Parts: sequence; structure tokens; C-alpha cells
Amino acid sequence: MTTGAPSAYDAVILAGGSATRMGGVDKPAIVIAGRSMLCTALDAVAGAERVVVVGPHRDDLAASIAQTQESPAGGGPVLAMDAGLLELGGGTAPVVVLAADLPFLSAAAIESLVSALDREPSAPAAYALDESGRVQFLLGVWRRDALSAGLDGLGRADLANRPMKTLIPAGYATVPMTGISDCDTEADVAAARARSSSPAVDLDEARRAVREAVTTLPTRTAAPLAAIGGVLARPMLAADALPRIDISAMDGYAVSGDGPWQLDTAIRYAGSEDEVELEPGHAVRIATGAHVPSGATAVVRDEHVELANTTLSRRQEAPVRDDTRRRGENWQPGARLAEAGEPVTPAVVSVALSGEVPELLVRGPVTAHIVVTGDEIRRDGPLRTGQTRDSLGPVMPHFLSWCGIRTAAESHLRDTPGGFDELLAQPVSETDTRPDLIVIVGATGGGAADHLRMALTRCGARLVVGRVRCRPGGSQVVAVLPDGRIVLGLPGNPFAAVATLLMTAPAVVAALTGAPAPTPPRAPIENAAELASDAPRVVTATRRSDGRWYAAAPVGTAHLAALIGADALAIIEPATPDGGSAELLPLPR
Repeated sequence: MTTGAPSAYDAVILAGGSATRMGGVDKPAIVIAGRSMLCTALDAVAGAERVVVVGPHRDDLAASIAQTQESPAGGGPVLAMDAGLLELGGGTAPVVVLAADLPFLSAAAIESLVSALDREPSAPAAYALDESGRVQFLLGVWRRDALSAGLDGLGRADLANRPMKTLIPAGYATVPMTGISDCDTEADVAAARARSSSPAVDLDEARRAVREAVTTLPTRTAAPLAAIGGVLARPMLAADALPRIDISAMDGYAVSGDGPWQLDTAIRYAGSEDEVELEPGHAVRIATGAHVPSGATAVVRDEHVELANTTLSRRQEAPVRDDTRRRGENWQPGARLAEAGEPVTPAVVSVALSGEVPELLVRGPVTAHIVVTGDEIRRDGPLRTGQTRDSLGPVMPHFLSWCGIRTAAESHLRDTPGGFDELLAQPVSETDTRPDLIVIVGATGGGAADHLRMALTRCGARLVVGRVRCRPGGSQVVAVLPDGRIVLGLPGNPFAAVATLLMTAPAVVAALTGAPAPTPPRAPIENAAELASDAPRVVTATRRSDGRWYAAAPVGTAHLAALIGADALAIIEPATPDGGSAELLPLPR
């Protein structure tokens, strides 16, 4: 594997075309986030040795940037690539080819493409793989000879209006990337401008913002079993001693004095309420858990005694010990059994029952309303043309339970402009209880059918997290509604949704319940370098029999097949070397 700085490269920027879907505007000149998309492209390839812009001549470009025009103008990307390569002239450096309609492209993305080609000496080209799993053939780097051979093979006299697929070579490499959505329509431009208003933050920063913005839930009292999933708002104190009375820890004999002992006919069983009083020198049979009779000085287990007629003696080789569990041996009344901030788990409930604790003061458990969005989603019945099976909604309650969230309601929301307004402003009767959290699957990307962000603005919600630098899950949303409810918006693709949930939901739950901020485990990933991208990447990981962790690149985000057999999700940061540490999000088996 090649390491260090990427190889030197040249760049060809495709800045022509008619943009017919946008009324014929000069698309590369459209300004997003304060600069034109052509300027964004030029900044991304600032490290190139030579740069050629293919398209109409632009007087505002620096003299160091070569310009050319394909002939005929608007003859398609293949013809434009040929014009750019001819303008570059001779050389052996790889050629980065990109379209000038990528408003969030970065220099790091270009470097990762060139580095990928360095690592794959047999690959003729390397292309970006976007968040939906599609290969972006107009954001890639070519070996110069492969690009030239491909154009020659098509016949350089007949390149006009050739589809890109006719030029793509076999055996190319791909690099997963975030933030490489292009702008083909006015809706894409509007979404990109909306996205630029909520810049992406690091995952740790997003979690910190959640803890600072989310108000803890009010406390409530609940019986221990009803409090599972909540968090203790005050220490849990024992209401009685454990054991409450002296009891036998073993099957054996309750004895009075040093022995030998006269065995009486009475037998003490667990739960027995009859009164037995031992005289000195006497013994009675006793079962595990039985109340030790008054007058008894010890319990001697079966294997430490021998019985001759009615005389009981300690075996000569047996140790002298008392198998009595004395009142309060485990704890006394008022003992602190669990501290405030402790999650109410089944173990906590069991201890509460042992300590005769009748009720707990808790926050939570957090309850959620799951909303699956999309006109194309169908849960039941046969699929019609254009429909997609709801493979995530039915299992979302189980994923939420992993994060300590109870599902209170489920619904499906169509892609209508006012649907989210109605959802976010749902009235609640005096007898109903609003869920603490609305978990929305889909509609977070800012596309033409993604109305969530605008609906949050209209209802006066406070946006806490608008985007996160990671792949997948970058388009996630966390917002606080005016009535205090939390909105957690997840990407629509199943793998991306689950990854986002496991990344962010624990921070939301901790903020609502007042629990300490969770500290996810970390582990070295043996093959991290081959999976590192230009942004943190979430992949499945498996712990092998030798104890080492290995990650695998998912084949796509549209299903959860990658989770089968995996032990965790790993968040691999950019430039993580093989054996480098990564955060783990455990996957319960």
C-alpha cells in the first residue's frame, strides 16, 4: 500500500453544457455559500500542476488556468474531456476530471481520489462513490494513458454526445465520499443553499451540542418494574435489611452450642412461620433460606456432620464455620443501593425488590413516536410500480430499545408539503402524553421531497444539529420543538438510519434523562487504512477469534445485510492507519 502525500496530478474541469433543466443558465457561475460552483471546483484542485477549464471563455479566471472549448460547444462530457486532455498536452501525471456543479467539493476529496489510484496500481481510474452508493463518473482521476486510450478507442472524430458509460474502463476503483451531491435542477440549488446554512459539524461536537441544548425530563415516581429504561434521579436507598432475618445459607442443621447435639424432630423449611426454640445441645434439620430458630448459635452444612441414631456430631476433618446469613449481612436499612444517574436496568429493579424499595424517583424512560416518510414506502401487501418495501419501520422499535427508548407510537407520512407541519403541531388531549422524542426516518436530505427542515423552521424549532461530517449519516437532524419535544431526523436508507441512530440517540437519551454522557468503546481496526475516506466513515466491524477487529465496507445503504454477523459499527476517521483506533457502536446479537 502506498503511503504519504498523493502523486502530482493535472486537472480538467468541465464547465460547459447547456443546463437545459435549469433554463439554460450558466450553471458553474451559480453562487452557493458565497462562491460560484466553478470557484469551488478550482479551489478543490488547487494542488494540481496544471488546470484546464473546458467551456465558454471566462475573463475572470487567473492567467495560470488554461481555457478551451469543445467543438461543437455543448457536445457532452466525453467530447469535453477530450478537449481538456488535448489542451493539457503531453505528460504522464494522472488527470483529475470533475464537473463544475459540485457546491461542496473539497481539496481533501480530490486528494483521497489520487491516493486511491496510488494504492491500486492496476486500476485505470478511481471515482467517487456518493452517499447513496452511486458511482460519480464526473468526479474521478484517470491514469493518463488509460484516458487517452479510451478516447482513441471511441474514435476521436466521433465523440460528440457520447454517453459517459461508453468511456468507463473496467477494473476502476471507488472512494466513498460525502458532500458530493451535484446541482442539476433549481430544486438541487435550493437544497444546496439550505444545506450551506447549516454547516456540518464533527460527531463529538454534535453530541456536545445535544447535551447543551436538550432539557432534562421532569422527575416522576414509578414502581421499580415500571421504571425500567429510565434513569435514577436520586439515590436508591434500601427500605429494609437484607437478609431481613437470620437465615440458613445451606441445607444442613441449626445447632445450639458446640456439640455433639441431640437432633430434634422439627424441620425448618424456607418460608415456614412456626416458632422453634433450640435448647443448648440440640439441633434441628434446616433448609436453605429457612429462618434460623431462636436459640441457634450456628448452621452446620450437611457435608460437615455425621448422624448416629439421634446424635449429631461435626466430622473430625470438617472446618468449624457458621453457614448462617445474618440480618443485614448484605445491607442495612438506608444503605445506598444505586446512585443518582444510574440507568434503571433489570439488575437495578431486582436489587430494588430485594431492598423492599416500593418506588423510584426517575427521569424517563424516553418514549418515541416513529415516523417513516415517503410516498414510495409500503409496509403491507404487494408492491406496485415505483414502491419500496418498508424494511426498516417494522424493526425500528427494536433498534430504539437498544438505545434505551420505548416506542409509544408509529406512523407513515406521505411526501406532502404540509405533512410535517401537522405532525410537529399535533395537539394532545388532557389524558394523552406526548412522546419525548419524534424519530423521523427519511426527508432529511434537503431534496425536492424533503420538507422536514423547512417545517422545523416554520414551527419555530431550534436546530441543534443540522449536519454531521460522517458517511453515512451526514444529513441527520436534531431539533428542539417549542413544546420541548426532540426531533431526531434519520436518513431514509436503512443502513444509514441505523448507523445514525446508534451514533446520536444515546446522546439524546442521556441529555433527556440526566445520565452521564456515554463513552463509546474504542478498539484498533487492523485494516482501517483501506476503508478511511475524506470524512469519518461508518462501517461494520467483526471481532475475530484472535481478538482483533476487522472492518468491512458495506455494499450499500439500502438494506441491513451488512449487519448480519457483525459485532459493531466502527467509525473510521480520515487518515486512520492500519491498527489505528476507532470508535465502536456495539450491535447486540
